[in-house]
Amino acid sequence: MGDRALAWYTYGVAETPGSKTSNGAAPNVGELVQLVKDYARQETLGPLRGAGRWIAFGIVGALLIGAGTAFLSLGVLRLVQTEWPDTFAGRWMSLLPYLFAFLACLVVAGLAFARISKRPLNKEHR
Repeated sequence: MGDRALAWYTYGVAETPGSKTSNGAAPNVGELVQLVKDYARQETLGPLRGAGRWIAFGIVGALLIGAGTAFLSLGVLRLVQTEWPDTFAGRWMSLLPYLFAFLACLVVAGLAFARISKRPLNKEHR
């Protein structure tokens, strides 16, 4: 805060030493405006910084899970097509390897959705 006077907060109103007039009102509207600005900065910028980091980790995690799922489904598809080519040789049977790959994607999506939490970003219990 620099060279500004230290403020005490009583019932949500800032009091600085010697800042009250005889009737208890604030002597300057500028102090009130500065108080509101400081409060807004404290309550918005601080949580946004933490949210930015949280979002960055989420994006990186989503990209990694997406790439892993793509490789998994491609591997399942090629495994079934290569190891059992005669089993899935019919007109409609040739679609089953693709169904198996899709089911592998659904399993990964189900596991990812199971890990989603409703915990707030600031980790406060409300």
